[in-house]
Amino acid sequence: MAIISQIEDQEKTGIDVRANDLIRETKVLTIARLAIMLVDLFGLDEPFKKVGKHSGQEIEMYFTELDGYITFILASERENFDCVAEKANSPIARLIITVEEDKILNLISSIIRSKNNLFSLIKFLKYIIPGKAKIKGSYVAAIKLIRCLMIGKHDVYSYNGGSFA
Repeated sequence: MAIISQIEDQEKTGIDVRANDLIRETKVLTIARLAIMLVDLFGLDEPFKKVGKHSGQEIEMYFTELDGYITFILASERENFDCVAEKANSPIARLIITVEEDKILNLISSIIRSKNNLFSLIKFLKYIIPGKAKIKGSYVAAIKLIRCLMIGKHDVYSYNGGSFA
């Protein structure tokens, strides 16, 4: 009897581990899809024109709490910007996000809602300095990715106090 209950416990544990892995992968994939969708809908062409020689290179974003990767492929045109929810083959830079799981969307949202200017890049330092985000590899390429993700200059973010109707 003890052997049967031990096998059942191992099966339940295995199922729980696989379920947790699936949940984490789904969260990472959702973040990747959200980023691509927002850049497609509201992204500006200006930062993509400044990608230059980094076009076609991979930049990896790693979420330590989710143990998941998003690989962004830089492009000089917004329509060609893409990402996949997997580890990069040969990334030129790694952006490591070390915030708690419930604060990951806040950090990504903060980056996305920022305007593509020097002041917003300086505001991004509030994540770099305390270690909530780390850049390994090419800082220039990582900053170009961050600038491509910043869509805060789009008209959808301007509100003049009138009605939305």
